This record gives sequence, C-alpha cells and structure tokens, in this order.
Amino acid sequence: MHASFWHQKWAQKEIGFHQSAVHPLLAAHWPRLRLEFGLAEGSRVLVPLCGKTLDIHWLLAQGHRVVGAELSEQAVIELFAELGLTPAIRPQGALRLYSAAGLDVFVGDFFALTPEAMGTVGPVDAVYDRAALVALPEAMRRDYAAQLLALSAQAPQLLICFEYEQSLLAGPPFAVHEAELRQLYGATLNLELLQRTEVPGGLKGRVPAADVAWRLGRR
Repeated sequence: MHASFWHQKWAQKEIGFHQSAVHPLLAAHWPRLRLEFGLAEGSRVLVPLCGKTLDIHWLLAQGHRVVGAELSEQAVIELFAELGLTPAIRPQGALRLYSAAGLDVFVGDFFALTPEAMGTVGPVDAVYDRAALVALPEAMRRDYAAQLLALSAQAPQLLICFEYEQSLLAGPPFAVHEAELRQLYGATLNLELLQRTEVPGGLKGRVPAADVAWRLGRR
C-alpha cells in the first residue's frame, strides 16, 4: 500500500476503519493479559499504525503509557485534540514525535522507525495490534512483523485479525489466518487463540468474516 492511499483516506475522511467505541476484544481480554504479561502501572504499550483509535484512550485510562506509530499526521493531530492534550513536537530521525502526558506517537513511515528512536521514549512492555497487520497486503506483512519484533524487543502482544475468504473482497482490511500468523511469529512467540467472533452482517456488509483475538507470548 502506498502512503498516498492512507493520506487520501484521512484527507477525505474515508475512515470507516476508525471505530466509534473501544474494541470489545481489547476490553474483554486485556485484564487477563495484563496480569499474564506482568504489566505494572505505567507499563508501555506499543500501538502500531494507530490512527486516532479510541483504544488508546482506554489504554491510558488503565494506567498504561502508550507509544503509537502512525503515517497520517492529521490522524495524530486529531488524536491529541480528542484527548484534550497539547503535544510537544520534535524531529526524531526521519519521523516526528508527538508527546504529552503518557502518550508518544511517531509520525511517518513505520518502516523508517528505528529501535534507537524507540529507545528515546523507553522500552516497550507489550504490543496491541488491532488495525496494523490487517491493513497491509500479504507482500508487506513479513517485513512488518520483523520490524515490529525489532521495535518491541519481541514483547508479548494482543493481536486482532480478520478471517474471511480473501478472493471475495479486496482489502484493506485483509484476511490474516492462523497459518500465516505462525509463519510470521511462531519462531519467536507462542500463539494462543483467545476468541473468534463472527462479524455481524459480514465484513463491510458483504462477506462472512470473523474477528479473531490472539495472545502472542514470549517463549
């Protein structure tokens, strides 16, 4: 996917992927995972390709620090505004870093973000991926997974994917099935299926699909 695709989506407010409520699978499973992952007050959660998701509001309210990465500066501006925060903004390598009150968001190409830049905001304790992996076509997902593991130092994850017959609908969001997840992460992290929920009315009202939550834990 070219960067221009996502910039156009935000410019034209074609953001059907932005949910109007906290994701129910996050609310349902995070309390357990928080204990299993050993996430104390102030633990830092990485949310890749975060947009302006309300899930960040929820994670902050749970006492976490959050670090996001997002291509669209417009999305990040709106995120901080909706949180009532005025960020400090500074260059960070090839990206820009927005920071305020427990929230740091890198703006720019996710693949240009480096572990050294991540180190300026502190270590990642866990990852929450709801809309990143499924936003990328298959050809990009292996590089994405490798980048995410490097940036997070292989931190445990709550990963939410869609499962459906890809030939019936062009993404994004794309279908990501268990076999691919095991290819991407199985050598590094243990995968546990947490919940599979049918998407009411089908994905985009067109194809049967499931929302699937996975726990990815350190070996």
